[in-house]
Amino acid sequence: MSERECIANFSKGLFWDVDVRQVNMDDCPSQIVQRVLEYGNLSDWRIICSYYGLDKIVNLCRNLRTLDAVALAFISGISGTPKECFRCYRTKQSNPTLWNC
Repeated sequence: MSERECIANFSKGLFWDVDVRQVNMDDCPSQIVQRVLEYGNLSDWRIICSYYGLDKIVNLCRNLRTLDAVALAFISGISGTPKECFRCYRTKQSNPTLWNC
């Protein structure tokens, strides 16, 4: 699947804040992967898996500063990578607020 086909098949609300014609999957792959993991659905996940491959997605996620806890658990579980290997897990906020306990 080409880059334009992948972008056209993403959920319509996934890139609500940017012009979809300006999205490039090769310029900022970590931004696209993070957005799909946090806000996408299963079909969006399948699109990035077919385009990037699981190994590249895991390597991109390992270097993200922030990642939703559910998305982190998903990528950790599906790849078999311990959560401790992810940067976002190691650099969590030291004093969580009451609503994030």
